[in-house]
Parts: sequence; structure tokens; C-alpha cells
Amino acid sequence: MNMKISKEIMTYCQKCNKHTKHTVKNYNKKSQRGSSLGTRRHNRAIKGYVGSIEPKIHPKKLGKKQKVMIECQTCKNVGEKVVGMRTKKKIEISR
Repeated sequence: MNMKISKEIMTYCQKCNKHTKHTVKNYNKKSQRGSSLGTRRHNRAIKGYVGSIEPKIHPKKLGKKQKVMIECQTCKNVGEKVVGMRTKKKIEISR
């Protein structure tokens, strides 16, 4: 089951301070940096003869927040927008 979103939507632009047309693209998650504090702390903990450290057990979420990237057509400002809160449906960009 997919959630359909049009390629162009009218929404508020913080830079223009008014409602303008925005183009919609899929949200691409960025990979974690190798030099971040959490990565360095994890590498320090597993270094030597210790082996792997146990991860924290988090409760399972029922669905993910569905995000899209929106770009203002007048000022080219790029931001992200959450479409619906927690859902199992995937986003499909249609015409």
C-alpha cells in the first residue's frame, strides 16, 4: 500500500515568508560520519580484547515517519517535510 503525493505542492516557504509552489523529491538518508563522537566512542569500546559491546534494546516502532524533500520554485530553498506521522505506508510521488 502506497501513499501518493503530487510532484508539486503549495506550502509555506520560510525564506519567502509566504505560500509558494514547491517541487517534491524523495528523502535520502545520509550515512553516518566516521569521525562523529558516537562512532569514535564505539570504536574505543570494542578495541583490544573486549570484543563486541551489547547494544541498547529499544522498543519497536509500529511505523516510520515519512519524509519528503521540498524545494521552493521561486527562491530554490530546500527543506524537508513530514507527510503523516507514523505509518507503514511508503511514499509514492505521482503527477
